[in-house]
Amino acid sequence: MSWTDERVEKLKSMWAEGKSASQIAKELGGVTRNAVIGKVHRLGLSNRNASGTKTKPATDKPAPKAAPPKKAAEAETPKPAEPETPAEKPAEKNLPIPPRRPIIKAGQPLPPQPSANEVSEEALAKVRKVEKTAKRLSLMELTERTCKWPVGDPATDDFWFCGHPVQQGKPYCEAHVAVAFQPMSTRRDRRASR
Repeated sequence: MSWTDERVEKLKSMWAEGKSASQIAKELGGVTRNAVIGKVHRLGLSNRNASGTKTKPATDKPAPKAAPPKKAAEAETPKPAEPETPAEKPAEKNLPIPPRRPIIKAGQPLPPQPSANEVSEEALAKVRKVEKTAKRLSLMELTERTCKWPVGDPATDDFWFCGHPVQQGKPYCEAHVAVAFQPMSTRRDRRASR
């Protein structure tokens, strides 16, 4: 189906009458709703006002809109001029710049990385001491007030949970919290040393 001058004129008049793209496609025949919509856009007829009459084609320049009236407070207080280039913008709270890691080319070995499970010997000693006095609870015996630190292999009969009283707001006792949760400063220090 080709858009003849006659079919285009019929489309324009029906569009101006406020008919939908589906109605126009049905009446023209041999054309889909999407084809009608595409032609309407290409002709610049896509905008219709509420009364159903067509607006000016898109080739005409739209009339400049009048600026909304300013409130009295806005009219009196001038806005400060914003810097035009990023170099002129004021520094944002002097945030520290993180150190850059060296780029390692493909095929080269990675430098030694600190283990994610680095725990102090003091914390491990506390854990060993606590586990000697642990209540050795099963999964069904755990409550919100008992330490849920697992010990052993879950596939064996010698698997148990610590069971000591939990630290406020944590799922583990004080000794296991020291192993499980690292202070933010320790993590930051480790990241900085990479």
